[in-house]
Amino acid sequence: MFSIWLMMYDVVKHRMLVELVGFDDNFDVIPMEQWFILGCMQIDGEERKVLDFHKDARKEDVDVYFGLPRYTNSTFRSPTTNEVYFFLRDKYVRVYYTPGQVTQTNDKFLTDLGWIGYGFPSFQYNIFGSYGIFSSFDTEGNEAYISRDYVCSYIDYANDKILSGPIRIELMFSILEGTMFKDGIDSTFRSSKGKEVYLFHGNKYCCMDYDSKQLVEPICNITDGYPILKGTIFEDRIDASFVSHNENQAYLFKEENYVLMNFTPGSTDDTLVDIVKSIVDGWSCFKGILPLEDRQADYTSDEFDFEE
Repeated sequence: MFSIWLMMYDVVKHRMLVELVGFDDNFDVIPMEQWFILGCMQIDGEERKVLDFHKDARKEDVDVYFGLPRYTNSTFRSPTTNEVYFFLRDKYVRVYYTPGQVTQTNDKFLTDLGWIGYGFPSFQYNIFGSYGIFSSFDTEGNEAYISRDYVCSYIDYANDKILSGPIRIELMFSILEGTMFKDGIDSTFRSSKGKEVYLFHGNKYCCMDYDSKQLVEPICNITDGYPILKGTIFEDRIDASFVSHNENQAYLFKEENYVLMNFTPGSTDDTLVDIVKSIVDGWSCFKGILPLEDRQADYTSDEFDFEE
């Protein structure tokens, strides 16, 4: 164990932070994106200089603060019937919906649309609270896996506990080492079969058993596993998805659009329940909310509770 004093410059928000951080031996699991780091390190009581470190912010992270519209980043099903969590950049909301309905008629917000760090205080000072969640899927009870870029965690969201991580994806799921998924997962949704989950990255997907952490189906093109998506906007990327409370149904989201799909584990006999349509046309609770503007991503010193 060693400690390091960090003076960190957030290249997105242009502010300085000073923090004492404790690391275990696996130093490289701590994400260093968006930070310009200066300071000194103490290892075994000996002070050593730390080299300047700067990794350019990802374009999509910078876009958050420069007025580009934002839609759904990630979703996962709640164990409570007819409830689902939506993550929209650094915000989240819990929504009541009617499973199986293409156009929701009784959907409503069960919580205010608010900063992730408010709803989940354990995320306040990590990458998920500050920059959002890119993919997530529910497991048992109130537990879920969440990820952003190459970092993931296993959480108990009902009790606001981080059960594992944040660590690199390939350390959580070693079977993904050497694959495109180690660099980031666009979206996921649970299968209705055992402890299987579908992972998506670009135009690729695979099926993984998250308990044994082994692949059930090899990595292949989305359109090979889901021919019904060929010719749709989802053939080359799925931004977010969640499995419905109705068995073998999943909602898929990309940019401002979504679709409801019937799927069959281990088969390609999938069907679309209806045509691809606008989120705000099918989920009335998001009217006037989507697209999120950059003003809704602004942080204040009160939110972070530190002096600028």
